[in-house]
Amino acid sequence: MPELPEVEVTRRGVAPFLEGRCVTGVVLRHSGLRWPFPVAPLQALAGCVIRKTGRRGKYLLLHFDHGTLILHLGMSGHLRVLPAATPPGKHDHFDLLLNEEMLRLTDPRRFGAVLWHDAQDGDLENHVLLKKLGAEPLEPSFSAQLLYRGTRNRKAAIKQVLLAGDIVVGVGNIYASESLFRAGINPNTPAHRIALARYEKLAQAIRETLAAAIEQGGSTLRDFRGADGRAGYFQQTYFVYDRAEEPCRLCGKAVRQIRQGQRSTFYCASCQK
Repeated sequence: MPELPEVEVTRRGVAPFLEGRCVTGVVLRHSGLRWPFPVAPLQALAGCVIRKTGRRGKYLLLHFDHGTLILHLGMSGHLRVLPAATPPGKHDHFDLLLNEEMLRLTDPRRFGAVLWHDAQDGDLENHVLLKKLGAEPLEPSFSAQLLYRGTRNRKAAIKQVLLAGDIVVGVGNIYASESLFRAGINPNTPAHRIALARYEKLAQAIRETLAAAIEQGGSTLRDFRGADGRAGYFQQTYFVYDRAEEPCRLCGKAVRQIRQGQRSTFYCASCQK
């Protein structure tokens, strides 16, 4: 599944082609993806200008004067800016036309989403899919103090708390494993037992891990590609993720793999206490 870095890479890739452009039409194929398409609001975008792009967690946002288009890439979706005459493929479900170009959403597994939030419905942050999301890890609102305060009553393992997304958003399975390694914290550690000093290390590790992933174009998982069609290569620098039984890059001991909440976790028992 594309995680925060992959969505941010996508946003940065499409932003120059979208911001300030006038939508000339919308093409919908099938009735929807994870949820039905909001047909009337989408068709009404013709003639409207995309003021700016944004991102909240794993949701890509296209802001108009009268509302916001919310896009989610699902498990294996991606966005491309293509010539408007490009024929659709089997898994191309949504086109946002921009004269000679278009933004196309391809989603083989159809777990993505194309939704609309009207400005008349209030603050975008109160949208049902966004209102419970935690702090953005690359924004000033994210801090060690936030992690510490939010986990005082959380007995679950710190890896699971990070994945929950209600304290900090967008630290998915890959980047949680990598961040915990950088911070030297065992993923099984109960969140409420971690001291503020260790959360200082973890907050910094999360920022550094996500920033490095974005800089390197994200990770190539299944068929993820950036908006320019190129694969990310952050996976080439993983410390622990998907490296079970391989030597730790720091101490040389074998990387371990366990299951937490039906997800694979990778860590070094020697480096992460």
